[in-house]
Amino acid sequence: MSKLMRSLMGEAQYSKWKPVGHRFDYFWWLMRGKPVRSPHLLKQMTVAEYGRRYNLRTLVETGTYYGEMVASMRKHFDRIYSVELEPQLAAVSREKFAGDPGITILEGDSQTLIPKVVAELQAPAVFWLDAGYYGAHPAQGDLSRLLSELRAILSSSIPGHVVLMDDARCFIGAENKFTAAQLVSWIEKEFPDRRAEIARDIFRVTRR
Repeated sequence: MSKLMRSLMGEAQYSKWKPVGHRFDYFWWLMRGKPVRSPHLLKQMTVAEYGRRYNLRTLVETGTYYGEMVASMRKHFDRIYSVELEPQLAAVSREKFAGDPGITILEGDSQTLIPKVVAELQAPAVFWLDAGYYGAHPAQGDLSRLLSELRAILSSSIPGHVVLMDDARCFIGAENKFTAAQLVSWIEKEFPDRRAEIARDIFRVTRR
């Protein structure tokens, strides 16, 4: 049995039971009084909400992982692009979503791929940037990739893009990186027509 087939079998079991875990995590979060860390189900709800609020039918994601966000959003968006750096994970998701022409799994560095996707778009989109994908955990990762992607998205000739990014709590300024507040300030200084805010541990960047 090939490594990919073993991964697909494992992913099938993961996909079957993970939504149950997400629901449990969400209700446990509610029971604990909604602590800072947002459960994945809330992230899914937030992405769908912003798509509805701004009437956006395209989703662009970084950090496919096992395709949980893609799978949960396929009924909310007509077109989904998801970028995954790890070849094995990208291969698993390409196989998983092969039958859906509205979903494109891109393998490679998002710093290169996101500007290409932005250039192809004909209408504004929701961008879901997974902070963990950028190593936003304290003292890890290189945020220059994230900043270059934000520049590509927010300087696009299409003005209505919405950017969401999770794990704001992890931006604490370690090793000369931005704190969450500094990232908000940087976005609003670089792009004065944008409003950046944080709610429920999620950065939210919209037009003023």
